[in-house]
Amino acid sequence: MSQSYDYEKPDFFTTGAVGEPGQRTFFIQARERGQLLTFKCEKEQVRALGDYLGGIVAKLGAPKGGLPRELDLIEPLEPVTWIVANIGVGYDEDRDRIIVDLVELFEEEEEGQRQGEEPASARIRISREQAQAFAGRATELMKGGRPLCPVCSGPMDPGGHICPRSNGHIVH
Repeated sequence: MSQSYDYEKPDFFTTGAVGEPGQRTFFIQARERGQLLTFKCEKEQVRALGDYLGGIVAKLGAPKGGLPRELDLIEPLEPVTWIVANIGVGYDEDRDRIIVDLVELFEEEEEGQRQGEEPASARIRISREQAQAFAGRATELMKGGRPLCPVCSGPMDPGGHICPRSNGHIVH
């Protein structure tokens, strides 16, 4: 059974990727009181969370403090705390904290070893500064990916790709 976490005021919150475009593995990291959590996630989860956090900061107003500058993933990335299935976002007005809820990917095993168990979760309350820095970092990560096909908007490998909108022809 995986462990759940509740971070009130993390001193570190970021995202990053390891590997070559098209083969990258994405992570979200948070640290509080010296305990580092590393969650494996999908590229689209990072994109969506970054976009959403950027929108929340825009609605709430610009952060008053400086943005975190140290946003690189902290090594070692293994062991991964767990793999993220779902991400939720909320706002705690009393504490002026943006709440990021991560839920573990939970597949019931064939032999029923995990029946009755609930997936683990992590609630991470971040500042506006951390949210804005994460949004910027996510945008930069997306720019570092594979170029998009001008016809179908799908990702293209260096040699092009078989485009579904061009009747299976290779687009470069």
